[in-house]
Amino acid sequence: MDDDQSLADRSATLRTIAMPGDTNPAGDIFGGWVLSQLDMAAGICAGQRAQSRVVTVAIDRMQFLKPVRVGDILGVYTTVTRTGRSSMDILVEAWVRRGRIGIREKVTSATFTFVAVDENGKSAAIPNRDDLPAYAKEKSGGL
Repeated sequence: MDDDQSLADRSATLRTIAMPGDTNPAGDIFGGWVLSQLDMAAGICAGQRAQSRVVTVAIDRMQFLKPVRVGDILGVYTTVTRTGRSSMDILVEAWVRRGRIGIREKVTSATFTFVAVDENGKSAAIPNRDDLPAYAKEKSGGL
């Protein structure tokens, strides 16, 4: 499956612009800033699926393929790839639109693992997909 086709199967979860304050002294966007955007998007997706608070417990195979530059629009796409009793995996892809309107390029991807937790921070069961409210079943995650 090519990258454009894979995007069609994911939900656009987060969109932001890389700003000068997100750079290191050399003027490159911090990898940690990109990672935080992916974690936020994955958390939104996981929270929608779990219908509860979720916590990040692992990140698997993240590799930076292309740089993110000041002025790039970063789009983050997510999909739930696995659910267990209280944990789930979220595949996350980040793409940039260069110069706000330019060429779209994939910059990184990773799989984030989340655990649903209750108000006491203990693991909580993830509801069956059939039991989710309609907005949580929509491809856009109700956003």
